[in-house]
Amino acid sequence: MSRIQGVMKALKDQNRKALIPYITAGDPHPDVTVDLMHTLVSAGADVIELGVPFSDPMADGPVIQQACERSLKHGTSLRQVIGMVKEFRKQDDKTPVVLMGYLNPMEAMGYEAFAEAAADAGVDGILTVDLPPEEADDVAPLFTKRKLDAIFLLAPTTVDERIRAIAEHSSGYVYYVSFKGVTGAAKINVDEVAEKVAHIHEMTALPVGVGFGIRDAETAAAVGRVSDGVIVGSVLVDTIARNQADTEELKRALTDLLHPMREALDSLAS
Repeated sequence: MSRIQGVMKALKDQNRKALIPYITAGDPHPDVTVDLMHTLVSAGADVIELGVPFSDPMADGPVIQQACERSLKHGTSLRQVIGMVKEFRKQDDKTPVVLMGYLNPMEAMGYEAFAEAAADAGVDGILTVDLPPEEADDVAPLFTKRKLDAIFLLAPTTVDERIRAIAEHSSGYVYYVSFKGVTGAAKINVDEVAEKVAHIHEMTALPVGVGFGIRDAETAAAVGRVSDGVIVGSVLVDTIARNQADTEELKRALTDLLHPMREALDSLAS
């Protein structure tokens, strides 16, 4: 059982929902990322999605695009991101870390070299936005060999046949994108999410995490009520942008945002 699978099972056994925050590695500065990861855990994160900065993050809206730009200005590389996970593991060997990004940096590094370095550093899962499972035959076995969970995206428009195919290739959890469009683009419709997540659950036993549109404790609880976990991205990245000049204030701001979400999710178990 992988670290992600273990955490998800423990949460299910406790009737609790996963809180999965996303930040972009190297934003606002590479020296700060590991400290921010520990801050997220202290505020209640169950899993961390760590974004690998990329020059053309086509699935992301302006907030995360700008985070990638800030990170790349400091020369943040994929190898450095893997190094950040390795540093994080010196103090935390329990919280799963998923690297989320695009195929190009992994291809440039070499898929096998990437998979080996990621596993050795303590990475638990890989979510490659522009790698559909149908095209992952060369990559997926390298992840499986090193016990890295492969996580794929499902969208509101994903048809049943493809949901089954994605679920078959996935491990850890599946990421359901709550609406059509880029990150940070719209308000979430919880009724539609509930219907779609229930339908996905009919086709896979994997946990379903819902991302895009989780902005506060109220929406976290609403989405957590109908899913296995919530993935929080743009609102955290925007908080980083607004508080980047003062690291301590930034950590407080992230905690003030994330901790109420943790409490709201935990209230569902009572």
